[in-house]
Amino acid sequence: MEFLFTFIEGFASFISPCLLPMIPIYISYFAGKNDKRISKTLINACGFVLGFTVVFILLAIFASTLGIIFSENIKYIKIIFGIIIILLGLNYMEVLNINFLNKINIKKANSKNLNFIKTFTFGILFSISWTPCIGTFLSSALLMVAKEQEMLKGILLMLAYSIGLGIPFIISAILIEKLKEVFDFIKKNYKIVKKISGVILILMGIYMFIS
Repeated sequence: MEFLFTFIEGFASFISPCLLPMIPIYISYFAGKNDKRISKTLINACGFVLGFTVVFILLAIFASTLGIIFSENIKYIKIIFGIIIILLGLNYMEVLNINFLNKINIKKANSKNLNFIKTFTFGILFSISWTPCIGTFLSSALLMVAKEQEMLKGILLMLAYSIGLGIPFIISAILIEKLKEVFDFIKKNYKIVKKISGVILILMGIYMFIS
């Protein structure tokens, strides 16, 4: 169940209101200025996904370490983390307003002479600069990792999150023209998407109480 939750959180991060409108710009970046080959776009997109995955896994190791250190108080930690995740869900549903989670920080990147290494580096920058944008779901996933107290499981959970976020990036890089209608539909229904995403977070918080 934990892996399903974190995977869904990764996908929910992708369709978040502050990230989804930027997808066409990212895909154009992957393609480079003068090279529109699908193969090149796909390779660059994979480099980008790998870049932010590495950072998220490092965060998972840190979160797991904290969970192990405070394992004696895990019962209380679960309660605290569960409350925090529920609050994150209420923030996403706009019942609450947690300002620092709602700010956007955008980093521009140079697409000249683009290659796998450059997009990998950009993926690392993405994971740092866009943390406030995807912070609600990323924080929830990391809290789940810390609660598990198992380093390997924590890494796998964050890998599930990264896959949930990364697969849509890669698919979009290949099918960006065909997915325009899907993106437009999501944009028109952001309120519903945010409500559903908020409910998922709240259910995850409740699950943390009882697990």
